[in-house]
Amino acid sequence: MYVHIGGEYTILSKSIVGLVNLETVPASSTDMNSFLKISEDENILEYVSEEIPRSIVVTDERVYVSPLSVSTLYKRIRTGNTVTDP
Repeated sequence: MYVHIGGEYTILSKSIVGLVNLETVPASSTDMNSFLKISEDENILEYVSEEIPRSIVVTDERVYVSPLSVSTLYKRIRTGNTVTDP
């Protein structure tokens, strides 16, 4: 199944490796800044929309910066509130 992560993006739910709550990560976090920089350098970083980023969705192939909260994404994945055909 697919899950909507914001904007016009839907991804395969089983490809999600992790969710990062940006609301709890300090802006000065060198680890997060390094992770995003490396992802950008490897051309695998994708901004889902121009809205304020609230989470990062890490998949087995890409890294998405999403305006949706981790709790919203988690609920969509857990409850099956997914899209069957994107």
